[in-house]
Amino acid sequence: MELKAPEQELSRFRTRVLAAAGFVLFGFCLILARYFYLQVMQHEYYATRAENNRISLLPIAPNRGLIVDCNGVVLARNYSAYTLEITPSKVINLEDTIDELAEIIDIQVKDRRRFRKLLEESKNFESLPIRTRLSDEEVARFIARRYRFPGVDIKARLFRQYPQGELAAHSVGYIGRINQRELAMLEEDPQVRDNYRGTEYIGKTGLEQSYENWLHGVAGYEQLEVDASGRAVRSLSRVPPTPGQNLQLTLDVGLQRVAEEAFGGRRGALVAIEPGTGGVLALVSTPKFDPNLFVDGITVENWDALNTSPNRPMINRALNGVYPPGSTFKPFMALAALETGKRTAQQTIFDPGYFEFGNNIFRDSHAGGRGAVDMVRSLEISSDTYYYMLANDMGIDMIAGFMSKFGFGAATGIDVKGESIGVLPSPEWKRKRFRKPEQQRWYAGETISIGIGQGYNAYTPLQLAHATATLAADGVMYRPHLVKYVTDPQTGTQRKIEPEPVATLGLKPENLAVVRKGMQAVNISGTGANAFRGAPYAVAGKTGTAQVFSLRGAAYKDLSVGEHLRDHALYIAYAPVEKPVIALAILVENGGWGASIAAPLARQVLDYYLLGIKPKSAAQVDTEAGD
Repeated sequence: MELKAPEQELSRFRTRVLAAAGFVLFGFCLILARYFYLQVMQHEYYATRAENNRISLLPIAPNRGLIVDCNGVVLARNYSAYTLEITPSKVINLEDTIDELAEIIDIQVKDRRRFRKLLEESKNFESLPIRTRLSDEEVARFIARRYRFPGVDIKARLFRQYPQGELAAHSVGYIGRINQRELAMLEEDPQVRDNYRGTEYIGKTGLEQSYENWLHGVAGYEQLEVDASGRAVRSLSRVPPTPGQNLQLTLDVGLQRVAEEAFGGRRGALVAIEPGTGGVLALVSTPKFDPNLFVDGITVENWDALNTSPNRPMINRALNGVYPPGSTFKPFMALAALETGKRTAQQTIFDPGYFEFGNNIFRDSHAGGRGAVDMVRSLEISSDTYYYMLANDMGIDMIAGFMSKFGFGAATGIDVKGESIGVLPSPEWKRKRFRKPEQQRWYAGETISIGIGQGYNAYTPLQLAHATATLAADGVMYRPHLVKYVTDPQTGTQRKIEPEPVATLGLKPENLAVVRKGMQAVNISGTGANAFRGAPYAVAGKTGTAQVFSLRGAAYKDLSVGEHLRDHALYIAYAPVEKPVIALAILVENGGWGASIAAPLARQVLDYYLLGIKPKSAAQVDTEAGD
């Protein structure tokens, strides 16, 4: 047995003890250094983080501004209601949780479907509504069992409501939940992004979209002290939100309702403008839709019904629909002829019922011809032959140059987004429109149809009303607008949207007088006489019938072609002639003759606005149209 030297063993032991002590000392120094770093050098940083963990900022959505008509009738407002909401990131099994909730609160299939759609569009940590507008009884039932549902809570939210329903829906528009595309746009601007904290809805169409920055307001916040589990302990401070601005419109709900009802279920559009200001008095697009359907998130069934309908109710025909103007284009052609010196008021042409150009014959709607026709007479009876000849004499460049001054083929600048610009045909437009060289060439024969508002001509009802209002204002053009005042709900301060003249055309008074006389004759002894017989006010107007497809020389009969292939009925007017206060344009899709369909509709609108007369029913209008 080998004996170990005690001194050697003791030396090894001491070495190990010293090494261990050194290691412990080193570790202690590291801890001390880390402690010093955290508690001294990083004190302010971690103190701030601790304070932030203790304090939570809860965003408070602002109250959205109201929208009212010119007389204070409410078109859009807010109301508060309770919603049942789920935060998916805090729920272990989402489907089981919803099934259990359905035993307490009525959750239908459409609620589940809408929730899944919102889940796809939203971030997982967001609180999403599974049921909205809970009753007090439903709220009480859930609160009694809240402990069973972590990640589920009751919240009070503001909801948008459109008390007039479908009335003026295309003008007012609607709000909807912020989607991913809109969220990305908001994220681009930190200030705008922060203002939408706690807000889940944004304007989607109409004034709700165009005036979003005014209507939304400024978000507030509440500073809350929270415990380690994230539960609120007490409120430390509160910065209230600033409510959105209220909009008072130029729109007259009474006139709007009369105009919409006058269509009697027909497809079409009407725009009425105050000539001296550009204020839009009525903006109609039929068929309509109910904007309330979109407030909680539209159901699949309703969305499919709106989008698959052959009548396409979601399209704002007044701003987005483009149509040939037909004979409503003739007053502007007549004025162009006078202003350019291509015609005088007294100069006559012989109308045989057609115009021959090369190997083509352009026929008049009156087969037998009209004989000698001067300018006033050409408007009164709507002579196509007169304007065939005029268009040929003027040429396309002169026509396009003059019509552009009236805003044809250009955006009017109305304060609602998304208007179409239409088509003001010209050789330059054709070169840009078509690719093949043979298609890009402008042929002289194409100019002939332009003179009667056919051919490539295509404009919105808004453009037609805008041009008519400019004519009524003796060539002073105002930008159309729907908002008259923006009001601060806290102070009551009103900001008036001043009329904005965008051009003065410098038209000769004597030329305007000739066109006015011709348009007035239309409703006294011409194509609009039946509709305005007995009217106690003087109206300058023009009927129009726009061809939808070519009959290749055959006679047109309403009942011989399908409804969607029938001609469009149009009418433009302003009144009273001596001092116009309203100018309008009407289009009835596939309505047939402008004189029998659109003009009687205009009579109802003008009777109401100028005289306050209760309009006739749609059945009465149909009866008169058949006479």
